[in-house]
Amino acid sequence: MLAFMAGAGYRIPVGTSVSLTPMRPPLQAAVEARSLALLTGAPVTAGFGAATPEFVAYVRGEPYRRPAVAVRDYLLGVRAFLDSANPVLPPLGDRAGDPAVGPARRVEVELGAGVLRRGMARAAGESADVAITWMTPPDYVKGTIAPALREGAGDGRPPPRITTVVHVAIARPGRDAAHLAYAAAQGHLRSPHYADMLRRAGCDVDPRDPGSGARRLVDSGIFVFGTPEQIMAALHEYERAGVDEVVLNAAGVHVTEGCQAAVEDAAEILEASRAVRAAGAAVT
Repeated sequence: MLAFMAGAGYRIPVGTSVSLTPMRPPLQAAVEARSLALLTGAPVTAGFGAATPEFVAYVRGEPYRRPAVAVRDYLLGVRAFLDSANPVLPPLGDRAGDPAVGPARRVEVELGAGVLRRGMARAAGESADVAITWMTPPDYVKGTIAPALREGAGDGRPPPRITTVVHVAIARPGRDAAHLAYAAAQGHLRSPHYADMLRRAGCDVDPRDPGSGARRLVDSGIFVFGTPEQIMAALHEYERAGVDEVVLNAAGVHVTEGCQAAVEDAAEILEASRAVRAAGAAVT
């Protein structure tokens, strides 16, 4: 989809959020990310995560024994392939002056790791350029994720920057916030590792009851619902917590009302962001 958009003329920096490591080997992941950077002519953030143990077992035959280590090693492998592709290649061909392969263009690809808890944050600190969090409240990012990223990075490298994906919806007539939150996050709310993270963050959810969990997401502000100005005020708390980039996730509106309604919500929220850009929060 992103390559199609590049071909249609949208030559902008893009990111893939969190692709699942069992779905492609590191070489394929590196080739796809580098190809996308070449097509767009802009930086690419390629994020990866381990998926659930059940899904990993379905694809691989068995789950990862240590998911954080698996993701760390996967990112190191992708980076090795990316780095090996970047040096300028010598001309190759049957005749001098008629190369079959020209110089390799250098591209900028950031590697991201999906992060929910301390173990994965430490692994991301060792290997990732970006830590991508999902449904993580600001205080949890500040008190748990950020320190673990610094711990993993140690003294040898800067800690990854933090990108947080936040569910949002504008309050409009006829919309029910809990219904939107359920539509957007029911799969995550049923997942034990998401439920564990949310409980550690102070949002008591039960994976056996995603409906109640959706209401708790709204009540706790993890699902941000209100006017565009109210949403931006809530998102500004992520900047205060040390988040470098906030990604607007309008999935609840998209699932219940369609793509156009979700785009309209995102556009209005981004318009409201102009009032707070001077504060330093980057919103995509």
